[in-house]
Amino acid sequence: MSIFSNIQSIRLHIPLGVKLVCVSKFHTNETILEAYKAGERIFGESKVQELCKKQPELPADISWHFVGHLQTNKVKFLVPFVDLIHGVDSLKLLAEINKQAEKINRNINCLLQVHIAREDTKFGFDESELRALLASGKLNDFKHINIRGLMGMATFTDDAEQVRREFRGLKMLFDQLKAEFFAGDADFSELSMGMSDDYQIAVSEGSTMIRVGSLIFGSRGY
Repeated sequence: MSIFSNIQSIRLHIPLGVKLVCVSKFHTNETILEAYKAGERIFGESKVQELCKKQPELPADISWHFVGHLQTNKVKFLVPFVDLIHGVDSLKLLAEINKQAEKINRNINCLLQVHIAREDTKFGFDESELRALLASGKLNDFKHINIRGLMGMATFTDDAEQVRREFRGLKMLFDQLKAEFFAGDADFSELSMGMSDDYQIAVSEGSTMIRVGSLIFGSRGY
C-alpha cells in the first residue's frame, strides 16, 4: 500500500470535519512530501530537535503540530512557527509558552492534556486539577496563549470498550468545561483524541482531530 492509498483509506472512515494530523516523527522529508502531495497539510512531530530541522526544509504552508511531551527548556525553539501544541500538561509549561511567545509577539494555540488512561506513563491533568486551574483565572494572565480545547490518550489495550469509555469521558469533560469556562469562546472547539489503533472509536465518540502515524507511513525507522 502506498502513502496515498493509506491516506485515502483513512479519509473514508472519518467525517469531513475531523482534522487528520499526519504524525511524521522519525520519517524522512521525502516520505512527508508523499503525504503532502496527497493533499495533507497538518503534520505532527514529537521531538523538538527533529521538528526544528524539518520545518525549514519542507513547504511553508505545512501546519506543524507538536504532539509529544514538551519540556519547558525546549519551548523557545517551537514558538516561532508551531501552529498547535497538543500536550500542555502543567501551569509551568503554560507560563513558559506564554513567556516565549510574548518575546516575539505571537499567540500560540494550545490543547490542555487530560490524563484519561489507566497507565502511569501518560501525562496530563486530572479532572480536578484542570477544573481548579480554570476556576483560578490564572489563564487570563497568559495573553499570548489560545486554549483551543483538550487532548487525551487512551490506555494501550485490546479492550475496545475501555478505550471507548475513556474517550467518552473526555468528550463529556470537554462539553462541561466548554459550558462552564469557555461558553463565549468559539476558539475552544478542538478535541484531539484517537491514534492509528483507536481513531475510529475516537471519531465515533466526538473527536475533532486524530493523530495518525503508522497507518499512513508504516513502521518507523527509529
